[in-house]
Amino acid sequence: MSKNILMVMTNTRITKNGKKTGVWFEEFAVPYTMFLKEGFNITLATPIGDIPPIDPASCYFVKNEKYKLAEAGINNVRKLETLDSGDFDALVLPGGHGPMFDLSKDLTLAKKIEEFDKKLKLIAAVCHGPAGLLKACINGIPFVSGRRLTCFTNEEEAVNNKEDILPFYLQDKLIELGAAFIEKSPGEINVVEDKNLITGQNFQSSEAFARAIIKWLSK
Repeated sequence: MSKNILMVMTNTRITKNGKKTGVWFEEFAVPYTMFLKEGFNITLATPIGDIPPIDPASCYFVKNEKYKLAEAGINNVRKLETLDSGDFDALVLPGGHGPMFDLSKDLTLAKKIEEFDKKLKLIAAVCHGPAGLLKACINGIPFVSGRRLTCFTNEEEAVNNKEDILPFYLQDKLIELGAAFIEKSPGEINVVEDKNLITGQNFQSSEAFARAIIKWLSK
């Protein structure tokens, strides 16, 4: 039976200092393309239903022939609140700095995460995608509390000179909420699995992240 994937992305276009941001295209396109090859059904959503902006720094991936279907697919987006969690087998959150500004405080997304977790459905997030996990709570306890996970690290923010655009450090916020953070060196592939949660550290982890999702859904 084919699996149904809900991918939720940012609508944020501008950071706090006016720089352009959005979804990091590779973190969307690599999993999207791999999911299509598996025959999965994919629904894309954003908080307000607008097409997610692509971070200009990741646009070089858009021109890669491998991702032509992803380039076209990103234009077909639903508003998150109109979708029923019961229709999906997995929730996937690509990154880019955009999620730090909207998905990090989106209560509709938080509710979806809580609904997915209650049914032990897969929840997966890569790079800055774990920002979307911050508002979710299970029985009053942060969803990430006690969970082994990863995200784009403080060191990677510094190495890539992104500190000036941050509303907060995602690694610090996850640890503050009780997450068991697992970090590797900047740019190193790192995918962490904890029950029904899969996280990837950076865009370099996109393919391994997608493979882990496919493996989990194939159980």
